[in-house]
Amino acid sequence: MCLQEDVMSEMVEGYFQSSFRMPPSSEDCLYLNVFTPSDRDPKSKLPVMTFIHGGGLVMGSASMYDGSALSALEDVVAVSIQYRLGIVGFFGTTDEQLRGNYGLRDQVAALQWIQENIAAFGGDPSSVTIFGESAGAISVSALVLSPLSKGLFHRAIAQSGAVTMPDFVASKSEDLIQHQNVVAEISGCDLASIADCLKKKSEEELLVIAEAMGIMPVPVRVDGVFLPKSVEEMLADKEINKVPIIIGMNNHEFGWMAPLMYNITGLSEGMTREAMNSNLQKLHIVAPNPKAISFLIDEYLGDIDDPLEIRNRFLDLCGDRIFLIPALRIAKHHRDAGLPVYMYEYQHPPSLLAHVRGDFVKADHTDELLFLFGGPFLRDGVLYAGPATDAEKAMSRNMMRYWANFARTG
Repeated sequence: MCLQEDVMSEMVEGYFQSSFRMPPSSEDCLYLNVFTPSDRDPKSKLPVMTFIHGGGLVMGSASMYDGSALSALEDVVAVSIQYRLGIVGFFGTTDEQLRGNYGLRDQVAALQWIQENIAAFGGDPSSVTIFGESAGAISVSALVLSPLSKGLFHRAIAQSGAVTMPDFVASKSEDLIQHQNVVAEISGCDLASIADCLKKKSEEELLVIAEAMGIMPVPVRVDGVFLPKSVEEMLADKEINKVPIIIGMNNHEFGWMAPLMYNITGLSEGMTREAMNSNLQKLHIVAPNPKAISFLIDEYLGDIDDPLEIRNRFLDLCGDRIFLIPALRIAKHHRDAGLPVYMYEYQHPPSLLAHVRGDFVKADHTDELLFLFGGPFLRDGVLYAGPATDAEKAMSRNMMRYWANFARTG
């Protein structure tokens, strides 16, 4: 998998309590996996479903997602791709030493490879659907805008993420300054020559920088090439690749996993108003303007003083701000551009994870992936796999069918 620090990988393994183990990371990582039905007709031209993994643009890998069940049960060619992450994949400078967006260009290169080679695997290069979750959905919605990816795919699905999410896109030079200064300080590189300095760093040194940065996103940037203009301008001007899109989210996106990653307190026992204020102070992604915090608390709480209900409202606020509002904005712009756009809300918490998290958690971030990739039908040792109820097995078959039908017909 592409270069990333081990702590994040260990967190994922521990959360899912799976026998799956993340592969070692390396700069030599630009690979993709192709899954085809074993009984396919050699002359077949099957729809191609290309998955872009999530992980905040700093972690994740294609090997976390086994496409064999989706491919076999829905008669499609499934592809999972990798792209450079963190400072290696996205870091850019204000003086154009580094343009950034290298991870997104890797995704474009993967889509070009699919156009040139997928027919050899029984896939139809004229029927390619890209779908991604979290940072993968940010990538999907960015690819839908970029002129570099025009004609490389024909449908898109963005799950729990959008390129309009706060902190994940830098439209102005001043937006890059914070990240530039943090990387310079951690790496010991001088800003005037930071590109040459970083290129001389070993993998081990780059991992030290990644560990120090933690979950701080290295944003997609307006580079004049992949994104010729700001996301807001491109959406307003309807500069969008003309493809149908599904945009969706889960009903508790900030329910458990994300709060743990941001060290949020009060999940089990509840929060006071003061604790909610303190938690929001940690979350620049939710409340970049500290002056807005008191307004947000009043708006979401009213006169509520029950600690458990305060916790619930806090989690709703974070989910609305980070996931729901950006998704609605993207959907509105696609609609205004005259493009087919569909939305969904996923609501089922997997029984597999019931013992891992609080009983107040509904459908958390990533929960749908267990069923979308046919987890109930996969072997042990796969991350998104495990025991399921009969109802969950039926739901998994339905979800795979819904996604594959969209890939077939739009």
